[in-house]
Amino acid sequence: MLTFDNESKAIILKSLYTLSAIITSALILSSCVTVRQGTVGVKRTIGKIDENVIPPGAKLYNPFVSKVIIVPIRTENIEVSLDLPSKEGLNVKAKISILYHIDQTKATTIVGEIGMDYESIMILPVFGAAAADVTDKYMAKDMHAGNRFEIEIAIKEQMMKIIGDRGFIIESVLMKSIQLPGRLYQSIEEKLQAEQDAQRMEFVLQKEKQEAQRRIIEAEDIRDANKTISEGLTKEIIQFKAIEAYRELSKSPNAKIIIGSGSQPILMDP
Repeated sequence: MLTFDNESKAIILKSLYTLSAIITSALILSSCVTVRQGTVGVKRTIGKIDENVIPPGAKLYNPFVSKVIIVPIRTENIEVSLDLPSKEGLNVKAKISILYHIDQTKATTIVGEIGMDYESIMILPVFGAAAADVTDKYMAKDMHAGNRFEIEIAIKEQMMKIIGDRGFIIESVLMKSIQLPGRLYQSIEEKLQAEQDAQRMEFVLQKEKQEAQRRIIEAEDIRDANKTISEGLTKEIIQFKAIEAYRELSKSPNAKIIIGSGSQPILMDP
């Protein structure tokens, strides 16, 4: 039989207390979970999902029978590259971003019915089907031009009809890049160039037309001015103006001989 003196007993008791404290601390740490901002916790106990979500903060639970699953409810971004069908039967390569978040009130339902792999199980397949259904109604050139925003809205609405009630909120569908088939892209560029040339020619013709109208107006103004002058020149006024001209001419020191009609003065140098 082993015997211990008082000093040995004290050392053993102290070691037992230390070990007990370590075990207790480990149990406390393993039974505490921290739910961060932008996430909620879903508690599963012996395979059963608790209906109440755990809000952000610290939460104690029994790690032997329960597990807390962290579910993000912040905005998430999925980038997808795929071929979209067009109305004329072409495949248009596109890079698209899907912005979405989870309705926190449906987090327990999503974990229980779908699981944490909900992106590949639910969001991406629904997006692929909705995108193909929408773009199939548009010509390929429309996806590249002014109908892009309209297509984005239509895909978003189509997705919300299918998975909106399941707890997924689609915020935006953004078509980041569209790559048309080579020959179609070339034809679009040629068409745009032709439209620009036509607009440039229309501008030139419009400018020439305006210049022609300006010249017509100028000629009409000159004609009207001459008409006004001719109508105002009576015989008496013309004779008076001639006398004034002769008078001014007579003041010149140069030699001069002017022979006029019988009704006009005759000026000769002395």
